[in-house]
Amino acid sequence: MKLGLINTAWFGSPIGTAEGIRLTKEIGFDTIDIFADPMDITIRERRLVRDTCREAGLPVISTVCCALGIADFNPPVRRFHVDRVKQHLDLAFELDSRNLLLVLGEYIWQQEVIAPRDQWNWAVEHVRDLGVYAAGLGLEIAVELEPFHQSIINDLPKMLRFLDDVNHPAVRANVDVSHLALSHTPAGDLQKLAGRIAHVHFSDCDGKKHGDLPPGRGVVDFPPYLRALKEAGYDGTISIELEYSPEPNRIVEWVREAYTATDRLMGDLGLRG
Repeated sequence: MKLGLINTAWFGSPIGTAEGIRLTKEIGFDTIDIFADPMDITIRERRLVRDTCREAGLPVISTVCCALGIADFNPPVRRFHVDRVKQHLDLAFELDSRNLLLVLGEYIWQQEVIAPRDQWNWAVEHVRDLGVYAAGLGLEIAVELEPFHQSIINDLPKMLRFLDDVNHPAVRANVDVSHLALSHTPAGDLQKLAGRIAHVHFSDCDGKKHGDLPPGRGVVDFPPYLRALKEAGYDGTISIELEYSPEPNRIVEWVREAYTATDRLMGDLGLRG
């Protein structure tokens, strides 16, 4: 497996785009994931990301898109989000990425007004169409499980059901280890996703709420999940997700700490390579 970093680690800190990419390589990461909105960044920024990653010898494994309105009850809103995801897929193709990490939204109004089955079916329909578009670019979509009460996919059974309903080979799962811990998913249950894991996120938490902490600062028991990933046949990249550091001016130390802890965990199990 390879060890990567999502570039959101540098957001809100003094570290700019190019410097963040170079530091990612300098610290020792094998790969990088890019969170950038193609509807927001300039063509110069797009070129900067692509060229700097190539110059640093840092492959882009995943790009990230939050499409929180893809199951909205307003058809124009859904169409907007589908078009926006396609622009993210185009960016992923431009960056030679392997997959698009896709975050779906939440049920609105506590599931009391719009039928939950309709929101679920809209998400399934549009993600299936996006899977067709992704496959045409040689990409995959990695759907993320979000461990929040109203999230459309907030536990492993819903992830399995969603993948079954979408039923497209280019649409697979993202495994976020801290999200599994927060949703009380035992490591052994990952075997149910064997052959369907496109990408992995790695961070710690306090066991009660979303944290994105360096491994070792929370309560997640990582080795069983790492062993389960291997047993499920996963041999891709594990990407560390760090966001909103409490000390932005010390972000480099924060990232180094996360790298060292994760590299040690993977090394102890013979997974880094």
